[in-house]
Amino acid sequence: MKPASFEYLRPNSLEEAVGLLAQYGDRAKVIAGGQSLVPMMNFRFARPEFLVDINGLGELDYCRIDKGILRIGALARHAALRDSNVIREACPLMSEAYRYVAHATVRNRGTLCGSLCHADPAAEMPAVALACGAAMVLRCATGERVVPASEFLQGLYATAANPDELLVEVQIPVLDPQIGYAFEEMSVRKGDFALTLVASLMALQGGRIKEAVVAYGGVSDRAIRLEAVERRLVGQAPSHDLFVSVAADAAEAIDVNEDVHGDREYRRELIRSLTPRALAQAALRAQTCGAN
Repeated sequence: MKPASFEYLRPNSLEEAVGLLAQYGDRAKVIAGGQSLVPMMNFRFARPEFLVDINGLGELDYCRIDKGILRIGALARHAALRDSNVIREACPLMSEAYRYVAHATVRNRGTLCGSLCHADPAAEMPAVALACGAAMVLRCATGERVVPASEFLQGLYATAANPDELLVEVQIPVLDPQIGYAFEEMSVRKGDFALTLVASLMALQGGRIKEAVVAYGGVSDRAIRLEAVERRLVGQAPSHDLFVSVAADAAEAIDVNEDVHGDREYRRELIRSLTPRALAQAALRAQTCGAN
């Protein structure tokens, strides 16, 4: 398949890019890596009249820490982030999740911001962003706004970004080194989208869980957090029985989806098996960090 005809535009500045989006609105699509957009165009699921290529905007290719905030620009590639010491230190959950993201050729061109804008519920980065309390900086011709990941991810391939807005930066609070983290995933083949994934963060105090985050992907129309399950963990001593019980609650709480790769009961079983693993690993890391 080949894409429908379109006009290719390559802005030389951020101002020019958002100006083009203001001019063409939902008739335009932004391309950075194109690892999700191009296949959709080839199958004609996406038929933009204008393709705005932002690869010339080198100022958007960065990953840095500024005043306790990890800032990742729109052109930061998956491969660079996967190998980044900054990511390993500031957001080790993201670094761990990158073990599961796609294949080398995709990671070399694909971008974090592109993955978040595509909002595939079975992708790793939306769940990581949700678990880490990320915020999205959206720029348009008249200014910018910051949207929390919980509001940005709105459904299957749907986000809060307006047609005239460009996601220019992801902001993530630098993770406290005493917080444990874990990421577990099951897919048909290594590098495929997840059938089910679990991202977890945990802080301990006095041998009990002080804070807990549990986010899922691949089981609903978007990445989700289960705050009721998180509240069940707080104040409890980490244990296998607790984590198994919480996993059972999670499996029943989620309105699980299904497809040709797995029905609802299979995905519920994956939730029941992956959740205790993620929570146990996060607890172990929190205990290890607290002992150092």
